[in-house]
Amino acid sequence: MSQTHVRKLFSQGPFMRFWFARLAGVSANQMLMVAVAWHMYDITSSAWDLGLVGLFQFVPALLLMLPAGHVADRFHRARIFAACLGLQGMVALVLIAATQYHLASRELMLGISVLLGVARAFQMPAQQALVPQLVPQHLLQSAVALSSSGMQVAIIGGPALGGLLYTTGATTVYVTCAVLLVLGAVLALTVRYQHQLAPLNTTWQTVLAGFSFVWQHKVILGATSLDLFAVLLGGATALLPIYARDILHTGPVGLGVLRSAPAVGALCMSLAIMRWPLARHVGRHLLVAVAVFGVATLVFGLSSHFGLSLMALVVTGAADSVSVVIRSTLVQLETPNEMRGRVSAVNSMFIGASNQLGEFESGATAALFGAVGSVVLGGAGTVLIAASWLKLFPSLARRDHMQA
Repeated sequence: MSQTHVRKLFSQGPFMRFWFARLAGVSANQMLMVAVAWHMYDITSSAWDLGLVGLFQFVPALLLMLPAGHVADRFHRARIFAACLGLQGMVALVLIAATQYHLASRELMLGISVLLGVARAFQMPAQQALVPQLVPQHLLQSAVALSSSGMQVAIIGGPALGGLLYTTGATTVYVTCAVLLVLGAVLALTVRYQHQLAPLNTTWQTVLAGFSFVWQHKVILGATSLDLFAVLLGGATALLPIYARDILHTGPVGLGVLRSAPAVGALCMSLAIMRWPLARHVGRHLLVAVAVFGVATLVFGLSSHFGLSLMALVVTGAADSVSVVIRSTLVQLETPNEMRGRVSAVNSMFIGASNQLGEFESGATAALFGAVGSVVLGGAGTVLIAASWLKLFPSLARRDHMQA
């Protein structure tokens, strides 16, 4: 049965065109972010300016996410996605010209970062809300798993390829990004689905309707808040340089391997879920996956052996992939089509905030308790959150099938 599902999924032309468009776009975006950061550091040699690159991308993405969700529910989602790739392509072209004519500056790189944040704000709700309209409901879990696997390939390969190309010059990276982004935009424009113009008035009530919907639907609230707190407490990524140098006694190459390990685990698990979809006890699987994520984080925190630490990070990625597939599928199936953009925007805000605040939490607790103490406390907290959600959200814990 699952093999039939996989074959049917690959026969879904609009979805597969969107999948390739998304793969090209995310790969280019990952390369672009690496190149912009390196370029900024080449210009200013300032760690503060390097941090500003991330901040200038995060703030507009956070501020515009809710209006972007409203736009995704109002207009054609594939065209919004294509426009976001087109904007990033324009950024790449500006960077090519600035590099060739020696016009790249600190101010230009920060302005570019703002534009990348704007593109991210509108891209995320549109791409998440689009998938359920391109595949039948019974193929949605496999579609989410395939999307997740593609994103992991891009996350693993994009930065590595961007760094490799940067050794031949920044222009090479920007040209490659421009080509990929144009290709992705063209593919996205070929995606067709039955779109009906939603008669939404732009009011605070309609813009904030995603929050109201999530709050009223406890399965969605439980799944999204579980992910938020798990990432907030259990993320050890920000402290990997400390572990690599001071605890595991490995160099930059070892750090790169450690950073890639969660994505490798997530990729393998996404492929497994696509082949063997989760049919029963999905709520229980979600809570167990988060608990396993916490335990693996604990093991990583206490380990001083590189191989064991590497495997622990692979397990965190695999467990997180189970959580992502279940949460994303539940959110899309529980949400009516006319609300998917705004609910996806709320989900994206949760993800973005938990990643950014999680890095801050890791740094703050490491300053107080040391790196090991920070990671161990975070892992233990994640396990406690999973146990608490069992009681706080019984409807989520009892959820059997993806479709209610």
